Amino acid sequence: MIFDTDPAPMVITGTRQHAAWTAREVPPVEQLADDLWSLPVPIPRSPLRYITVYVLATPRGPVLIDAGWDSEQGWAALEQGLRTCGFAVAEVAGVLVTHFHFDHLGLAARVREESGAWVAMHPADADLLARPDYAQAAVAVRAEAEFLISLGATPAEAAAAVFTVEEYAVFNTIATPDRLVQDGDLVDVAGWQVRAHHTPGHTPGHLCFHDERTGRLFAGDHVLPRITPNISLERSADRDPLGDYLDSLQRVGELDVDEVLPAHEWRFRGLRARTAALAAHHETRLTELLDALRRHPHSTAWDVAGELTWSRPWEQYDGRMRIFAVTETASHLARLVADGRARATAGRTATFSAAD
Repeated sequence: MIFDTDPAPMVITGTRQHAAWTAREVPPVEQLADDLWSLPVPIPRSPLRYITVYVLATPRGPVLIDAGWDSEQGWAALEQGLRTCGFAVAEVAGVLVTHFHFDHLGLAARVREESGAWVAMHPADADLLARPDYAQAAVAVRAEAEFLISLGATPAEAAAAVFTVEEYAVFNTIATPDRLVQDGDLVDVAGWQVRAHHTPGHTPGHLCFHDERTGRLFAGDHVLPRITPNISLERSADRDPLGDYLDSLQRVGELDVDEVLPAHEWRFRGLRARTAALAAHHETRLTELLDALRRHPHSTAWDVAGELTWSRPWEQYDGRMRIFAVTETASHLARLVADGRARATAGRTATFSAAD
């Protein structure tokens, strides 16, 4: 993978978003063009605070890129935000989903019920939603606990980290798609030139949407201006999500993009600088992980995750935060094995050692 070694620097274009972030506030609805708005929808109890829904005006009614977390607060924000844009929820023609995570897809079912809108996503994420270990709460909770045990957790640690069946049940309200969008499709947004780009990594079916008319890239969680998106090993065998992510990161960086409109934080210019920085971050992370394996051979993902540098002390990582950290560590271990820098032992719980 070759990333531009001397790209144009990043420039913040979402200055109101950035100011709100600095002030720890939710930004206002903004009109970005005659036919485009950004609309923040809060995420309860999340350090991300909100997701940005993009509202695209079309002759058939507005099309949303993502829909927001399903909560009463989120629904009220979406309704009021659409009114600020000059629309009602009942007018929404469609929802383009960047990926299946609840903060992006959660409200799509309510929007569809209110308006009859179509919901579109990539087949890889649609397939995950249809699997019993995602669609059925009891099966999903059991499967996640077993997956964590395969990464090195004890049964007690796994049980403490996963949702209860009752907690997971809220995700069973999530919308399944009416339409599937493939890589390279020119999607059905009248008056726009929006092309879908399959960018797996954060999820198997993550999509970015490139408006070829204006050079805007609706990046979802693929490219964020400040943080690195979580790249986790899913409950699927023989996958290399970090390898997928780095490949799709390079492909997106080659697009003719004027401005990046991410789902979190703020808008910016300088896509190639950001893709290069993200790739460099993961290479640094891989080197750190390889050093940890040299110090602690035959380690599990669960154990070696605690040897890495995180944004806060490892002891503070519990519940979902620890799951995300461990599954991201597992994705980096899979990348090290795939490129021959580490080796894995087979068994119910895999262990890893440096190859040298």
